Amino acid sequence: MDEKQSKLNREVLLSDNPIYYDVLECSSCDNSQSVYSHLTVNDLLEISIVISGFGNHKILNQIIPCREGDIFIIPSDVSHGYFLSDDSEKMCVRRFLFDPKDWFSGDIAAKGSPRYCYGVFHDNSVVSYAKLNSQTLGEIEHLSQRIIEELCGRKNEWYGSVSAYLSLLLITLGRYVGDAIKNVTESQQNDWRLIGPAINMITERYSDSDFTLEAIAEALFVSQSHLSRVFKHVTGENFSQYLKNVRMKRACELLKDTSLAIDDIVERCGLKDIPTFYQSFHTHIGKTPNQYRTENKNIHIGEKGEKIMVILNDISENLQLGKAKVVKELVQQALDEGADPERILNDGLLAGMNVIGEKFKNNEVYVPQVLVSARAMKMGAEILKPHLVANGVVATGKVCIGTVQGDLHDIGKNLVKMMMEGKGLEVVDLGTDVAPEIFVQTAIEQNCQVICCSALLTTTMPVMEDVVKAAIEAGIRDKVKIMVGGAPVNDEFCQKIGADIYTVDAASAAEVAVAFCKQ
Repeated sequence: MDEKQSKLNREVLLSDNPIYYDVLECSSCDNSQSVYSHLTVNDLLEISIVISGFGNHKILNQIIPCREGDIFIIPSDVSHGYFLSDDSEKMCVRRFLFDPKDWFSGDIAAKGSPRYCYGVFHDNSVVSYAKLNSQTLGEIEHLSQRIIEELCGRKNEWYGSVSAYLSLLLITLGRYVGDAIKNVTESQQNDWRLIGPAINMITERYSDSDFTLEAIAEALFVSQSHLSRVFKHVTGENFSQYLKNVRMKRACELLKDTSLAIDDIVERCGLKDIPTFYQSFHTHIGKTPNQYRTENKNIHIGEKGEKIMVILNDISENLQLGKAKVVKELVQQALDEGADPERILNDGLLAGMNVIGEKFKNNEVYVPQVLVSARAMKMGAEILKPHLVANGVVATGKVCIGTVQGDLHDIGKNLVKMMMEGKGLEVVDLGTDVAPEIFVQTAIEQNCQVICCSALLTTTMPVMEDVVKAAIEAGIRDKVKIMVGGAPVNDEFCQKIGADIYTVDAASAAEVAVAFCKQ
């Protein structure tokens, strides 16, 4: 009996942002019975489109026949794999893999939200499925091809284009998902809808050593015995074994990617104690934790200080490339290695944003690159913030910013905000259509050193003068600096209304604000 061969043709691996595209080709030289190999478990959301042929798709413990026109949207941490059936000769599957948090925001990026990925998982099923006819498949093929073209082209605007096409692809798929998957009964569909949230809870809470099946049953309002039976039927494993596999997978990642002590790994993985961990790890992996770490260590640098320096340089470089997820992981790795949080901020995150700021001023990079770098900065700073607070580290200064009353434009304002945050300033964003008294009141209540006013319409420019007058009336004019900016604003207008500074670009505005706050 010959095992079916699976060949992965990686067409594009976009190195400067986490989105992947490939074509999985399954083929066989004879019609012997299929042998199911190890299923893959991705850390990313996967959109799989069967573009030709037919075969089988195994999701958890369920084998589903599939053919051209079948589309599956599979969340992270759901084991699955494509294989040929007995009577098929070839099957091709096009796949896109990405982290929704890297491309969307708000509810669209929040796993478990009804609007997650534009609502394609509206029924809480383990997997979302759609069966397309030739016309609708052509529509999806067109969108997927446009994404591929953008990934291959790597133009300055690629990030916005890919994000737009990715959104459109999910929105379009949302029109067709919800059909019953072939050979899956309504009872089985209900089981899948129950296990989907259960798997999400395991992914989120595996580090809690007291986490139990009972906790999931209470949260889902079902009996523990019923949930246990359904879990075994859908996943092919009982709850305790599934949870142990998740914990062991995370332990392997920590052993490879960090120098954490074993007791720290035990705690982070929700394991009972060190002796139990050693025994379970050896049973699960076939090696001791130290053997596994020695054989699989990703970083081989002798001195701890040198290792930290390499990580900080990697943070800076990846931030400049806009790799938000990588930056987030590197910041956590630097913390795990014992790096000082303030040093991570200054020599890693802020160093990278300073480079982007200079390049932006010199027209070497443009708004899309600044936006993705600022997003990477924000994600890294979120990991770092509680450690900075605990160490008593304070921001360089505090600024309030907004678009003046009568003006709803915010692109320029948002760009200035990002550049200021990239300089280590704490920024209070007042949004758009902000009245003069709100600027002043916020500066007083939040103890801001700088007020930043933005305007795009010439008709709203006079409101900036009203902000200056409001600051004078409130008695804070000598305590706060007022910055103005926007397309119709210039230095002459700034001086005429009595403001302190006008800058021509966002990077310069951030530099001046830092200088004001240090005075």
